[in-house]
Amino acid sequence: MKDFKKGILFLIVTTLVTLVISACAGVSLSKAHSAYGNSYAISTKKRMRAFRSDQEIKSYFRELAEKMQREQGRRGAGMPMESQATANTTAAQPTPAMGAVADKAGTAAKDEESVTNVQHEGVDEGDIVKLHGNQLVILRRGRLFTVAIGDNSLKPLSSTNAFGPEIDPTDTWYDEMLVSNDTIVVIGYSYERGGTEVGLFNIDDAGNLRYRSTYHLRSNDYYSSRNYASRLIGSKLIFYTPLYLSPWDADPFKSFPAVRRWHRGAKENEFQRIASATRIYRPEHSVTGASGLALHTVTVCDLSQGELNCQATGVVGAPGRVFYVSPDSVYVWTSDWTWEDNKQRADSMLYRMPLDGSSPTALQVSGSPVDQFSFLESEDKHLNVLVRSNAAGDGMWSAEVAAGDVALMRVPLDSFSDGSEAVPASQYQQLPKPAGYTFENRFVGDYLLYGTGSGWGAPEQGQKSNLYTVRWTDGELSELKLAHGIDRIEVLGRGALVVGTDGENLHFTGIQLGERPEVAHTYTRKDASQGEMRSHGFFYKPDGPDSGTLGLPISVPGRPGYQHLFTDSASILFLRNQSLDLHELGELDSHPERAENDNCRASCVDWYGNARPLFVRGRVFALLGYELVEGRLDDGKIREVRRISYAPRRLSVTRREE
Repeated sequence: MKDFKKGILFLIVTTLVTLVISACAGVSLSKAHSAYGNSYAISTKKRMRAFRSDQEIKSYFRELAEKMQREQGRRGAGMPMESQATANTTAAQPTPAMGAVADKAGTAAKDEESVTNVQHEGVDEGDIVKLHGNQLVILRRGRLFTVAIGDNSLKPLSSTNAFGPEIDPTDTWYDEMLVSNDTIVVIGYSYERGGTEVGLFNIDDAGNLRYRSTYHLRSNDYYSSRNYASRLIGSKLIFYTPLYLSPWDADPFKSFPAVRRWHRGAKENEFQRIASATRIYRPEHSVTGASGLALHTVTVCDLSQGELNCQATGVVGAPGRVFYVSPDSVYVWTSDWTWEDNKQRADSMLYRMPLDGSSPTALQVSGSPVDQFSFLESEDKHLNVLVRSNAAGDGMWSAEVAAGDVALMRVPLDSFSDGSEAVPASQYQQLPKPAGYTFENRFVGDYLLYGTGSGWGAPEQGQKSNLYTVRWTDGELSELKLAHGIDRIEVLGRGALVVGTDGENLHFTGIQLGERPEVAHTYTRKDASQGEMRSHGFFYKPDGPDSGTLGLPISVPGRPGYQHLFTDSASILFLRNQSLDLHELGELDSHPERAENDNCRASCVDWYGNARPLFVRGRVFALLGYELVEGRLDDGKIREVRRISYAPRRLSVTRREE
């Protein structure tokens, strides 16, 4: 196990170093203006053009291959273009070892309380714990578990493998889970079978689990250190998956969106295409394929029909990508990197793929977002996106090394067209470039907030940072000095919360977002670090417009961010917010010394974390590995009431003495 951890860490560090080197040779956003220009008009009549037939798709790829070959000859490079494109595509497509470190959707049938820290209310995101009636459903290390919480209970109920009885889980990572009515969906990526694996399970009112079926979607690895592959709106399951292509492939359709139902001995020819030629689109702007080629695919599966009924839409573009899901659309930002005169140049496209099934639209854009939090589809019918000049998308760990100039793009939604037109420079506001490495950003209310921290790396002693706030409606900029780095930005009522370390202590700073942003209050938890890096590790439960309770996993001081993969969180810290005045309620601790060997067969690294604060129907829980601890607020302090282990080999309840 020690050697396994070292191997994973080596791959993480090597990948990050490679991405940093690539980012250092970036492009410029110098054409971006320092303030917004006047609104501009682009035809709203034009939409992206779909292919009319499979033959037209073949002709398109053949012409693209010939164009790429001519371009290679013009540049006089030593490697044949076909080999170069294949190498680029292979580089974009992670190896198994790399992956190892690594109509409108409708309304929900049940008005369940959310336990997931989502970006948009009503757009659920795949996570490791969900609520079903009177049960918590937990996905951990290749298994599903249910725990009863009804009638003030806390009792393990049922468990099963997160894969079918005929499936070998070797080289498969079961990452995300969603619950729709009485259906549990487990999403994973299988290197053994290739593609995204979707497992369906039934859950009844008593919390009993029953395996139903497994499906495979063609895709390349969707892993991102920040983003999530799946969303759920009502009964509609939404996936974003990249499919890397080669224009020289004699049969390009073997890489096109398709699904098959799994059974023992399932064959490749059982895949059924779920995107006809008329659901594949290309922009009017030329796709060069210089850094590879991808079919960016959005798949919508209806879970109300019993079995998986899916339809896909794809757009042809460059392999670098960031995707964002609003309540109405999926946005995919792609970047194609080329070299001219020893300088790197990004050719970027932004695709808008409506969830009502209408045709996609596109715009030519500059730079690249850092992650999904770089986007906001605002209620005034605009899309707001923070971009950096040297960002390469959010695949794998690319988001952790975004660098270069910073700008805020703001465009009307009706400016999207067929991809033949570019966003003018007047729609980019040049912003200050922060010092530091790991970049965090978030839209909160009328503001965009951004800055840098230590992220997956080791924190610096005495680290300080500048927090930049931009009012996206008019571009007004403010700068706030913080006595700590910026590793997390969250919504906190009508304000914001910034969490970061100074190398030894963990700071929680409330930001007042009024007419002029300002620091409201800072709470410091001495000798601590974040125990979870992902957005889902945090949760805030409001009980008024300016009051509520928050929870965050914490660990030992000075711990590098990547250690959350190998070392569990020590506890979950709970704070009370009252008009951004934060004070400690207490902690619910883990008991790692009681852990037993779970005979893990699959997903034996918690890439998506294993600790969550949970606020359910007036009760407070801390999910800490295989422990579920319940706390109770008493005289302004949280105290442990009881805890259970739901581990597969040992089920026990320990009640604390009153």
